[in-house]
Amino acid sequence: MTAAALRALAPVLAGMPDPSGTAASDAVEHALARRFGTRHAVTVSSGTAALQTALAAAGIGDGDEVLVPAATVPMTVAAVVAIGARPVFVDTPPGRFGMDPGDLRAKAGPRTRAILPVHLFGRTDGLDALLELAEQLGVLVIEDACQAQGSRTRGRHAGTAGAIGCFSLKDGKILSCGEGGYLLTDDPDLAARAAAYRAHYLAPAPGIAPRSRLGHNFRLAQPLAALAHHNLVGFAAALDRRRQHHDRLLARLAATPGLAAIPPPPGTNGYSPLWRVTLRNPRGFAERLSRQGVHNSVGTFGLAAAPEQPWGTGLAPHRCPNAAALLDRLLAVVLSATHSDDDLDIIANTIDREARAWH
Repeated sequence: MTAAALRALAPVLAGMPDPSGTAASDAVEHALARRFGTRHAVTVSSGTAALQTALAAAGIGDGDEVLVPAATVPMTVAAVVAIGARPVFVDTPPGRFGMDPGDLRAKAGPRTRAILPVHLFGRTDGLDALLELAEQLGVLVIEDACQAQGSRTRGRHAGTAGAIGCFSLKDGKILSCGEGGYLLTDDPDLAARAAAYRAHYLAPAPGIAPRSRLGHNFRLAQPLAALAHHNLVGFAAALDRRRQHHDRLLARLAATPGLAAIPPPPGTNGYSPLWRVTLRNPRGFAERLSRQGVHNSVGTFGLAAAPEQPWGTGLAPHRCPNAAALLDRLLAVVLSATHSDDDLDIIANTIDREARAWH
């Protein structure tokens, strides 16, 4: 932690314990709303908490269904299940990310309350089509933008196109404070209900009397809020550096056999460079890279289509073959703000060496 970050923490730490203190979280909420162009921001304790809080604020619960991409991480699904709703997995278009509009329309039903697109790797593929479908179906769009800080679609920040956007502040995100999350929305009622839910409904919200419902302690700790506020000042530089790292790895591996780069849509934040692996046993190759110190979503964290996961088999009545094929052949290298150019060269050399040996 830098000396400047420690100085930002000092006033908060000096005032502890202060059970009613919210100055740091209030300050970063105002700053987040200004930075990303929304009327309201609500901080919470994690990205998963942001998703659950958004669903609760939208009134989604028992018996409701939420359309979720099959190409997602378990945290998205966990939030839907925790609120009492049922996730309905939607396949990707062939060879692409996002949610297939035809499959989505076929799986929407009378219990569908929301579409929850996941901007995996910072990509907002197909978001405009989903917004149009949501309007036709009369349901909300709640964006999982936990990996998409700084991505844009047609000039708008990811997480600000739907009714509410959910973000993570965990280490590894472009804006982080160790652990935490936040929501962005233009709807004052959604913001008020989210703020009430994250603090056991101690605060009033439209149509909800204080302490009349059970909520959660999803508040962001004040020292972490102060650290997030400090790091937000350097967000533009951090975003630029992540994009440089992304492009550097793609360029270094342009001639590596068995790897076909998947270019990002315009405006993507460079969260993670992606390749389609054409080598035999691509999942085994990703696992081999992980053992060699190249952390990646498939080999290190076991990313697979949700219906194929042990936790997803009981939730999904049908497979999503396009998503399964896409993720089974994916190499998504995990980048970090701590990576130096030398680190990136080591990663590139390792991937190239292992691909040629595997090939």
